Amino acid sequence: MGHEPFAKAHLGSRSTVAVRGADARAWLDNLITNDMALLDKQGALFAGLLSPQGKILFEFFVVKSGSGFLLETQRDQVAGLIKRLTMYKLRAQVTVSEALSDVFVGAEPLGAGEFLDPRAAMLGQSLGQRLVVSSSDPILADSGAEAYHARRVGLCVPEAPNDYALGDTFPHEANWDLMGGVSFKKGCFIGQEVVSRMQNKTVVRKRIVKVSGTEALKSGVDVMLGEAVIGRVGTVAGYDALAMLRLDRVAEVDGAGLMAGGVTLTVDADALQRYRESVASKPVIDL
Repeated sequence: MGHEPFAKAHLGSRSTVAVRGADARAWLDNLITNDMALLDKQGALFAGLLSPQGKILFEFFVVKSGSGFLLETQRDQVAGLIKRLTMYKLRAQVTVSEALSDVFVGAEPLGAGEFLDPRAAMLGQSLGQRLVVSSSDPILADSGAEAYHARRVGLCVPEAPNDYALGDTFPHEANWDLMGGVSFKKGCFIGQEVVSRMQNKTVVRKRIVKVSGTEALKSGVDVMLGEAVIGRVGTVAGYDALAMLRLDRVAEVDGAGLMAGGVTLTVDADALQRYRESVASKPVIDL
């Protein structure tokens, strides 16, 4: 159900922050989770800004814009992202400002300046093209986005805030390691030490996975295993949804007995198998 095609959608919930100046590229590279050098090979980066404890504060796409860059993010996060970035400005020759924009996604080409969504591309699939255009007034409502989000559910591509809470989620829990949202090869960035430890030494016990229900699911309800809450349902597309789950608890019962809002759940088998393979190769360490 989540793999239905979509044509074109306007994401009114998205806008941009402009980062410009002589030091913009190197300055961003020292802060964000991904490698700015990749923009020499591809149209956009999926990346984020973490807390020093390694938790996601902001998620965004980075695209070139003239001599600077645009960070495409949730419209209601723009002011907070500007404030946070400004904290790190110090003596760097950069300016950080709001750039009112409209964001479109489409299964087919949208026009000059479009970029391929790099998250699904890392999964060998496609969430289509994205296009950021300047707007004079923010448009607050999404239009035609339902089929796009259904496609996102089908590919297990989560987004904050529906699928995970900003400020309380590690990149691995939100599948950034699977979607190319973190560079494990470049130099340091904020929160890098924790993220590196999770990559190399830790079993990630909690992740966002695709689930399917015996009936239509409801966003925001708890996932139960008996009397215990082991997760939460995020974005819903009919009988399918994304859910943040304690995979160690799911594996103990081989995925049986899970309920959400009175509906029986089935967990994506591939995600459960990846967890088991991780357990076989790494120790479990609490963070």
